[in-house]
Amino acid sequence: METPIFAGILLIALGAFSSGSFAVPFGKIINWKWETYWTIFSLGAYIIFPLLACLILSPEFIPAIRTVPTATLITVFLLGALYGVGNLSFGLALRYLGLSLGYALSLGLMLAIGTLIPPLIDGRLQQMLSGSGGMLLIGGVVIACLGIALSAWSGILKDKQVSLAGKKESVGEYNLSKGIMAAVLVGITGSAMSFGFERGLPISEEAARQGTDPLFTMMPVMVVLLSGTFVTTLIWCGYLGFRNKSLKDYVSAGKPGHTRFNYLFGILAGLLWFSQFILYGMGKSKMGPFTFTSWGILMALTIVFATVWGVFRKEWKGVSSKVTFLMILSLIIIIVSSFMIGISGS
Repeated sequence: METPIFAGILLIALGAFSSGSFAVPFGKIINWKWETYWTIFSLGAYIIFPLLACLILSPEFIPAIRTVPTATLITVFLLGALYGVGNLSFGLALRYLGLSLGYALSLGLMLAIGTLIPPLIDGRLQQMLSGSGGMLLIGGVVIACLGIALSAWSGILKDKQVSLAGKKESVGEYNLSKGIMAAVLVGITGSAMSFGFERGLPISEEAARQGTDPLFTMMPVMVVLLSGTFVTTLIWCGYLGFRNKSLKDYVSAGKPGHTRFNYLFGILAGLLWFSQFILYGMGKSKMGPFTFTSWGILMALTIVFATVWGVFRKEWKGVSSKVTFLMILSLIIIIVSSFMIGISGS
C-alpha cells in the first residue's frame, strides 16, 4: 500500500472514532426533549465549528466560495439540506435503537450508496472498474455490507434475548420498529452528504488556489453543505418544540445548573461530530483521484467504534456468548473491508 493512502486511512479512522463517539454526551443531558438538545448539537456541529475551522484552517474560504459558480453552491447547499433529513432520522435511530444497532443499520446503506453512486454518475467508477482496483472496491463494499448485515443480525438476536427492562436501562426510549424505519430513511437520504462532498470539489480546488493547505480544502465545502443541513434541522426541531411545548427547555432544565451543563454536553457532541470531517478531509486529500473511497472507510469504521461504545454503555449486557461472538466477528469483517476499500484507489 502506498504511504499516502495508508496515512489517509489512518486519518479517516481517527475521524470515524470521533463520529462514533459524538452521541455519548447525549447520555449526560437531563430533562431536555430530543428536539432541544439536537438543536444545540446542530448549532455547534453545522454552524459554529465549521466557521471556526475555516477561520483557522482556511481563512481564504470567503473568496473561494465567492469565485465558485452559483449553481455549484446551490447544489451543495440543497444536498446539505437533504442530508439534514437523514441526520434528523439518524438522531431518531440512535434514540430508539441505541448506539450499536442504530449505527449499524443507518450507516450500512449510507456506505454502499455514498461510496458507489457519486463516482458512477461522474464516470470515475467506470474508470476504476477498468483496472484491478475496481474489483477490489466492489469486493470491499460487498464484504462491508455483509459485515454490517451480521452486525445488524447480532443486534436483532440481542433484541430477542434482552428483556424490555434491560433495553430501557441502556436505551431509554427503545423502540425497534420506529428505530428501523428511521434507520432506513437515514440510509436513503443520508448519502446526500457524500454527493455533496463530490459536487463541492470545485470549492475545494478554488480554496487550494487561494492558498489553503491541501489538507484543509474540504472546510469551505463543509460551510456551504452544513448550512443547508442546519436549515432543515432548525425547521423540524422548531416545529417539534412548538408541538411538544418544549421551547421552554432552552432556558430551564428543571434544576439549577442542569441547563448550563445541557448546553455544554450538546455543544461537546457537536464538536465531536464535526471533528470527524476535519480528519476526514485531511485523509480524503491523500486518497488520490478516487476520493470517493474515503466515504466507505469512514462509514465502516464509524460502525465499529459506535459498537464498541455500545458495549461500554452495556447495551449488550445479558446476551449469550454466541451473539457476542457474532458481534465481534462483524467488527473484524468491517475493519477488513474498510482497508480493501481504501487500498482499491491505489
